[in-house]
Amino acid sequence: MATKILLIIIFLTVLAACTPPEEPPAIVVSLVADGRVRTWSYTVPVTVEEFLHDAEVEVGELDRPSHPLYTQISDGMQITLVRVSEQTECEQAEIPYGQRTVLNEGLQPGQELLGQAGQNGAEEICYRVRIEDRIPKDRVEIRRTIIVEPQDEIVYVGPTGEIEPVVVPGTLIYINNGNAWMIRGSSTTKRPIITTGDLDARVFSLSSSGQQLIFARRAPNDQTDTLFNQLWLLIDTTRDSEPIALIPENVLYAEWIPGREDTISYSTGEARPGEAPGWRALNDLWIMQLDSENGEPIDVEEVVEVSQGGLYGWWGTSYQWSSDGEHLAWVHADSMGIVDLENGDLLPLLQYPVFRTGSDWSWRANVSWSPDTNLLVTTVHGPPIGSEPPENSPVFNIAVTDIDGTFQADIVQSAGLWSTPSFSPVIAGVDSQFPQGHLTYLRARERHDSVTGEYDLVVTDRDGSNARKIFPQDNQPGLRAQELTWSPDGRQLAFIYQGNLWIIDVESAIAHQLTLDGGSSNPVWTR
Repeated sequence: MATKILLIIIFLTVLAACTPPEEPPAIVVSLVADGRVRTWSYTVPVTVEEFLHDAEVEVGELDRPSHPLYTQISDGMQITLVRVSEQTECEQAEIPYGQRTVLNEGLQPGQELLGQAGQNGAEEICYRVRIEDRIPKDRVEIRRTIIVEPQDEIVYVGPTGEIEPVVVPGTLIYINNGNAWMIRGSSTTKRPIITTGDLDARVFSLSSSGQQLIFARRAPNDQTDTLFNQLWLLIDTTRDSEPIALIPENVLYAEWIPGREDTISYSTGEARPGEAPGWRALNDLWIMQLDSENGEPIDVEEVVEVSQGGLYGWWGTSYQWSSDGEHLAWVHADSMGIVDLENGDLLPLLQYPVFRTGSDWSWRANVSWSPDTNLLVTTVHGPPIGSEPPENSPVFNIAVTDIDGTFQADIVQSAGLWSTPSFSPVIAGVDSQFPQGHLTYLRARERHDSVTGEYDLVVTDRDGSNARKIFPQDNQPGLRAQELTWSPDGRQLAFIYQGNLWIIDVESAIAHQLTLDGGSSNPVWTR
């Protein structure tokens, strides 16, 4: 019995050894990629990433698989790989030109004149395009680049308002929309004398006789690499004549010298296109006598040599002649004084902290001489009002000094950055043994925020006493930064208000508007 059982066990063992092992079930996975469908069979599970590696399929950075790469495959799974790429497409588009209407004093009321034809511009628009399996999908704009700036159509229209006729003693000239205009005797005589439309307001000086005008014209567009302006001469403002180009170029300052016939002074710079403010001053000074017939130089003398010009000297040195042409004041960013005309030295009279504008311009105060040329009035940068550095102080006072530097005093506190004080000429027709005159300045409405703020026009006695505001009224907008100009008789002031030329009688405070088109600047008034 035992033997029989043993034989059965041996038989079963041999039978089991002869039976083949059972195979594991197959894992069938399909792959859809690159326009094809393929199938693989696995006996052991792997991850999607391993599967794609075995299939020799590379996955790009932007490609999108249907399953996360760490997912384990399973039977019947279909893995789809979407090929994704991005490309940039650019196209050009037209920019329509705009239209502007500009009032122009040279036209009759309501008359229209095409001043500039409109021209469409062009721009390049670039898009980022997402492509999935060779089919473009999303198109997203990424940048616009202007290739050609559009040029507005400008139509000049004559103002329809009326201006009351006003007596204007002497000769009053001003810039209007890039042209020079003149008023002589009465506002009804207003007429253009330079109509090129390209005047550069840096230079605009009328001789004491009121007959000769020097001015600067902006450089043509094809010459701006080396030139930003050129000096020109109008020999006689009383008759129609063509202006004459003078030799000086890149002129930052020019002025007729009082008391010297046909003689100007000027200072120059170098053009720096693409570099704010567009020039670098040389801080020089030249005196040139001109031939009154053709503008040719008769004599040229260098008075002040080229220099760095002190702190922020790249902006330039300002100059101002006394009314007798015997003395010349200079102004830097942190000081002012007198030029020694014998050796060209700059002799300081007042010094103050430079004003840090935080922008691409540098402040220069104006200087005005008293009629007897003994005193100068200017604006000085005052001390801090708190813990701010001196360069950031918001205080600007009006100061007076004498020509010898033995006396100086702040006569108006916190008048403002653009206070531009100015002595009047001696008042004509006053029956007094003492010369009579005024001092005028602009007073900031916000005393400690005067850089971009509004101003009131103030007139005082010559020593700064008896101050009274004469323009504008309290409920009207204030004036903006500018230099004021006195009438030859010392009784009226010319100034710009809201883009228009005005004059005001300083005693009565009666003001008259002389232009209507809002394009006026730089009034100059002589006899």
